[in-house]
Amino acid sequence: MKKKLLLILKAIIIVLILFIIIRLFTPTWTPLIKGENSISELKKVEINGTDFTIMIRGEDRDNPVLIFVHGGPCCSEIPYIRKYQENLEKDFTIVHYDQRGSGKSYEFGKDYSDVTAVTHRDDLIALTEYIEEYLGKEQVILTGHSYGTYIAMMAAHQREDLYQAYIGIGQMSDTVESELNSLSKCITEAEHAGNESDEEYLRNLEPTIANGESITPRNYVRKYGLAARKIDENLDYLKGFLFGTEYNLLDAVRFYTASIRYQDALILEALNHPITEIVDEMKIPVYFVMGKYDGMTSPETAEEYLYSIKGNEKKEFILFEESAHYPQLEEEDMFYQWMKDTFVN
Repeated sequence: MKKKLLLILKAIIIVLILFIIIRLFTPTWTPLIKGENSISELKKVEINGTDFTIMIRGEDRDNPVLIFVHGGPCCSEIPYIRKYQENLEKDFTIVHYDQRGSGKSYEFGKDYSDVTAVTHRDDLIALTEYIEEYLGKEQVILTGHSYGTYIAMMAAHQREDLYQAYIGIGQMSDTVESELNSLSKCITEAEHAGNESDEEYLRNLEPTIANGESITPRNYVRKYGLAARKIDENLDYLKGFLFGTEYNLLDAVRFYTASIRYQDALILEALNHPITEIVDEMKIPVYFVMGKYDGMTSPETAEEYLYSIKGNEKKEFILFEESAHYPQLEEEDMFYQWMKDTFVN
């Protein structure tokens, strides 16, 4: 019996090793969308002297174009995002890209320590120009998520001529005020749960957060349901890395290497130079889409920022009542309907 169990264990180990080896080097692609004028591409393009991986999907390439700017920093959404955008692909051509030094755009052995938000801004502007020429568009809709809003607002502010509108999902604002708001929410949830040790620990963080030296610990934000309530983003990443077609395990290694090496510096930059001090005027329509329970980026602080922005164009704050930091995914159907009503109908 013992010998039989050992043989089974060895077989399992061999299968796992083979699976890992195969998944490390599995060619990547994005599934075909049927249709005469559809588009479904996963490819590398050279932007500002660097290779970027981009994914373009849509049932009709003549539809309005959406460029999504991922957050993190360094957290590409390409590994899993396709499962959440099937409806959007009917009415929009959707572009995702891995930012310089992130995910599939990360090159082993290359130093990205000099990359800043301004670098990302300039890359986004150049990428937009490429996409508009490639798809024959005069303007596109620009959408940022989380840290991606920091980059996207800077790009939209600098080159408003390129963009039809700007959508900030999980919008960054006054970083310190937002983090203090998130901390307060975590403390309240810990208090309601009767977790006195968590409550005490979190209260002790207030001075360093107020000084802009740190952020509310994300493990506590997740613990108290202030990151995602209706999806499991970490499980989505795991499934994407293990079984998805757009990423293989070598890409997953790139993803985590970039996050570990460069994420903290980019977060600190945003803390020291909040977007509220960089962009105070927009001449295109601006929409902030926030989840009511968001503890990553405060909806209260974002709304205050939105209505402080100068400009004569439309400004709208949209609050999703059942979401946290991912309203576009947590309430996928409602987000699709809002996008359709706003930009198609």
